[in-house]
Amino acid sequence: MTPHPPAGARPPGAAAAADAAPAVPYLLGDMADDAAGLLDALGWASAHVLGASMGGMIAQTFAIRHPARTRSLTSIMSTPGPQIGAPTEQAMAALMSRPVSDREAAVRRAVEVWKVLGSPGFPMEEERIATLAGRSFDRSYDPAGFGRQFAAILASGDRTAALRELSVPALVIHGEADPLVQLPGGVATADAIPGAKLLTFPGMAHDLPRPLWPEIAAAVTELTERADRP
Repeated sequence: MTPHPPAGARPPGAAAAADAAPAVPYLLGDMADDAAGLLDALGWASAHVLGASMGGMIAQTFAIRHPARTRSLTSIMSTPGPQIGAPTEQAMAALMSRPVSDREAAVRRAVEVWKVLGSPGFPMEEERIATLAGRSFDRSYDPAGFGRQFAAILASGDRTAALRELSVPALVIHGEADPLVQLPGGVATADAIPGAKLLTFPGMAHDLPRPLWPEIAAAVTELTERADRP
């Protein structure tokens, strides 16, 4: 598999939204297997797996495909399937807004998008968002990549049945005000995984508000320590 499709490769993009199983260059399973390959390269037999948003979908997929290598699973602001907890119209419009071509515009775009997706119950850290957006642009700005990622989510289908077969300690964290992956996505994830703990926060949307960091970190630490007990 080519890690980055060559210039000129046609991403599925928005057309994928109308197709339940579009032809895509890679799926969530490929990304999960990449993570397993990283463990191989590091010489690690297993790991505590955590992911947020699309990363949560990849973490779920990793646990399904590599259960023996998953010491614990934390799924944050995610869902077991693209139709569960679907985004609001406003959130989808923000996510699908037209790509920009320069750094300054990318920073402005990020701030505007996070005004929609960010947590209404907590102060918005606009300067931090702008700084991270600039760094992201400098590191690897590839608008076409979003189209391929979005198509991978749609084409990978629903993981609910597979999650029911897991026997791994699991934690699901979700914001009660999330407009991009709405709360039913987190509830469905926790309901599907046997024994999973669901932790939700009022006023939290599709980000990790700084005031919640201590409680979120404590919950993940409790999970990993419990998973590692003999």
